[in-house]
Amino acid sequence: MGRVHGAGGGVSSVSALDDVLPDLLAESAELDARVAGLAEWQWRLDTPASGWDIAHQIAHLAWTDGLALLSIEDPAALRDRGRRLAVDGVAAVDQAAAAGAARSGSQLLAGWRAARSRLAERLPAVPDGRKLEWFGPPMSAASMATARLMETWAHGQDVAAALGQQVRPTARLRHIARLAVRTRDFAFRLHDRAVPAEEFRVELAAPDGSCWTFGPPGAAQRVTGSAVDFCLLAAQRLHRADARLTVSGSEAQGWLEIMQVFAGPPGSGRPPAASR
Repeated sequence: MGRVHGAGGGVSSVSALDDVLPDLLAESAELDARVAGLAEWQWRLDTPASGWDIAHQIAHLAWTDGLALLSIEDPAALRDRGRRLAVDGVAAVDQAAAAGAARSGSQLLAGWRAARSRLAERLPAVPDGRKLEWFGPPMSAASMATARLMETWAHGQDVAAALGQQVRPTARLRHIARLAVRTRDFAFRLHDRAVPAEEFRVELAAPDGSCWTFGPPGAAQRVTGSAVDFCLLAAQRLHRADARLTVSGSEAQGWLEIMQVFAGPPGSGRPPAASR
C-alpha cells in the first residue's frame, strides 16, 4: 500500500512474538538514537526515496504504527482507511507523510515514540490465533511485529543514507529474511505470474558469519549469498544488479526480479548503482 508495508505471512504462536518483539524494540531504538539529536535542518535532508526527506520517513513510520494499532483496536476504522487508500494508492501514502513532515523534528519524534510504544503494549494482548487485518493478507501479532521491524529497518536505511551513515547489520535481519521467503507467493501474484509449485532453497551468509537456511536442501530453485543484500532487495532498497546473490533456476531468478516484502501495488524499487 505504499513505500514499505508488511505483506503478511509468518508464524503466529506466542513464542514467535516473544522472539520478534524485543528485536522490533531494538531496531526502533537504534533508529530513534540516529535521529534524536538532529538539528531541524537535518530533518529536511533528502533521502533516497524520491520526494521524501528524513521527516517524511519518521512521519511515515508513526502513521503506519498508528494504522497497525487500528488493526488491533478498531478494525472497522482500518477497513475504512483501506478503502480510501485503494482509491488514492501511493498518492495517499505520500500525502500522509507530507502532512506529518510539516511538524517539527521534536514533534515527529514524540509522535513516533508514542505510537510505537502503544503498539508494543498492545501486540502481546492479541489473542492467540487472531488474525489482524492489514492491506495485504491478515496476519498474526508476531507477523505484524515482523512487518513493523522490516519497515523500521528499511526506512532506517534511507535515514542513514541521508546522513551519510551506514546501518550496522545485526541478527535481527533473520526475521526480515524469513518474511521475504514467506511472502514469495505474494510477490508472484502481485505481478500476475504463476506461483511456483515447489519451495525454493535459500542459503544466506548472516552478519555473524553463520548461514541462515530456508526451504528443502534438495530444491532445484536456489538463492545463495548475502543476507543483507537479500533483505535490501526484498525491501526494494537495492537493485538486483547490485545484490550479491547467486541464483539457480529460472523461477528463482524471476523471484529476485519482483521481490516485495511489503503490501500494496508493485513498488518501483531503486535504480542500479551504475545509473546514479
